[in-house]
Amino acid sequence: MSSQPPLHQKRRLIQEFGTVKQFPIALSYDARLYSCQRLNQLLVDTQFLYALYKKHHRLMRDAMYYPLHLLLDEHAEQQRALIDDIAERVHYLGGVAVGDPRHAAELTSIPRPPDGVEEIPAMLSRLLEAHEIILTDAHDAAARTAELGDDCGQNLLFSQLIRTGERQVWSLSEHLVVTPLVQS
Repeated sequence: MSSQPPLHQKRRLIQEFGTVKQFPIALSYDARLYSCQRLNQLLVDTQFLYALYKKHHRLMRDAMYYPLHLLLDEHAEQQRALIDDIAERVHYLGGVAVGDPRHAAELTSIPRPPDGVEEIPAMLSRLLEAHEIILTDAHDAAARTAELGDDCGQNLLFSQLIRTGERQVWSLSEHLVVTPLVQS
């Protein structure tokens, strides 16, 4: 027996993305497939929102630097927790969660921000727009997953994703009210 680990292994895929394994969880194949598709879209958008929060957290400037720096970092961590919860739900349904950032970038609905530093109100507005995209999709997905009997998926969407998103939108909106507006 060698102590050398077998490096550079390449194997065939054991499950294709976009498929679901059969699990005895009292949900139809169609319900599980639909939930996985919708949750994966919300997963990639939430991953992108997390990255946006971290980007803006690092680029915060001005007199509002410190409180917003902390707030954006707190929101990012809440989004990171949602990412794990959404991905786990996809796995519980027998699906494959998007895990590669390049794959997520191909699938996201959220517009890419500029590479440079924007003014604070523009950064906050960009975050609010991303939240609205996610919340619109989450409300629609929650209604449809409920129709298909995926109560746990619906609960995840309403009690965690939507609730967290709405709270963060309120908080960001309040900061936008006290921040001078950017001229378009």
